[in-house]
Amino acid sequence: MRSCPPSRLLSAFALLALALAPALASAAEAKIVRVWPTYRTTASFTRISEYFGGKESSPELIVRSQPETRDGYYFLARFDLPSAQPGALIALEYIVPGDDAARVKFFPVNLPKGSRAVFAGLTGTDWPNAKTQPTAWRLRLLGAGGQEIARQQSFLWSLPPAATAPSIAAQ
Repeated sequence: MRSCPPSRLLSAFALLALALAPALASAAEAKIVRVWPTYRTTASFTRISEYFGGKESSPELIVRSQPETRDGYYFLARFDLPSAQPGALIALEYIVPGDDAARVKFFPVNLPKGSRAVFAGLTGTDWPNAKTQPTAWRLRLLGAGGQEIARQQSFLWSLPPAATAPSIAAQ
């Protein structure tokens, strides 16, 4: 039986390492697993512990644009992070019906390594009412230095801006 020369064996290992490198690199990237946008009422956040202790408690991290108000439109985002992100920001950009310009809210968060769910809420006067749905949105996780770590957006956010409709001249 013939043996492989060491240089061929090293070449084979090098090719294998190059082929696997993208998969290994992507496994170490921070990502937003999913975003569930929905309107939530104050009552939907009330847990039994509040009746006894008076403080809001939740397994998810909850951040609100107006902390004193619970009613609002929330983006429940699940993050998968290979390392802790202290001093991070959630940048939530959104467009409401009837508006052409995007609005943005920033939520400071300290996220641990691993999987973490966060409710980012547009509450109080930052959201029109329970029946309003965002036209488009984009949620980004920014590191302490402002660099983008992860992002997810609605389908409509990715569309180019519409050109103004041509006017029909009277004939």
